[in-house]
Amino acid sequence: MKKFILDLTVTENLRLHTNYVLLKLTSQTVLPEMLPGQFAEIRIDGSPTTFLRRPISINYVDRQRNEVWFLIQLVGDGTKRLAQVNRGEIINVVLPLGNSFTMPEKPSDKLLLVGGGVGTAPMLYLGEQLAKNGSKPTFLLGARSNKDLLQLEDFAAYGEVYTTTEDGSHGEKGYVTQHSILNKIKFEQIYTCGPKPMMMAVAKYAKGNDINCEVSLENTMACGIGACLCCVENTTEGHLCVCKEGPVFNINKLLWQI
Repeated sequence: MKKFILDLTVTENLRLHTNYVLLKLTSQTVLPEMLPGQFAEIRIDGSPTTFLRRPISINYVDRQRNEVWFLIQLVGDGTKRLAQVNRGEIINVVLPLGNSFTMPEKPSDKLLLVGGGVGTAPMLYLGEQLAKNGSKPTFLLGARSNKDLLQLEDFAAYGEVYTTTEDGSHGEKGYVTQHSILNKIKFEQIYTCGPKPMMMAVAKYAKGNDINCEVSLENTMACGIGACLCCVENTTEGHLCVCKEGPVFNINKLLWQI
């Protein structure tokens, strides 16, 4: 899939949480095709301590407004600088990078999308594309507290939304793999992204129940094209660069202890 280096214009920078912003960018020309699960490498301007681009999942693509959205967690100088950009500023990005989630061969109402923390980001665009193709996805989103659950109204536009929080402030108390929905519906396919322990737990559940499952890995990625070898993951096919061969992998390809 062809990659593009684009100067995009900020249309909105929304602070969703103390530690999260939603960045919406547009282009003077039509944005290229982007698939659910792919990501971008965003250049950080104006930060003296940030030299490398930052890999950010594609959160959503609004074709009517010609916008691409990025849900950004503020964890260092680079992402904190992105949180300060204003409407009208130009941001240089490389996209789309990596592979994508596998779309079902036919519409289904037994698709489960599991997200944790900022790992919920790619689930929104995936859910929109699944709904567009006739499926009715189910979202299961986990966070520490209700303040950490983001974009719930956006998710609800495409399917049923269930939540867990560690403190019980929203949805069921506990972790996503403890939610009661898993005992009520026999899902055909699971897609997940989030902290590695969460994804490993979801993968274990999927394997134990003979459900096909794809995970989006969040290994450290510097270049985004497989050159720097920062993001290597050990798989059944040897050591693969997550940024190039992933970030989406079927769990049967990973050498996790599940």
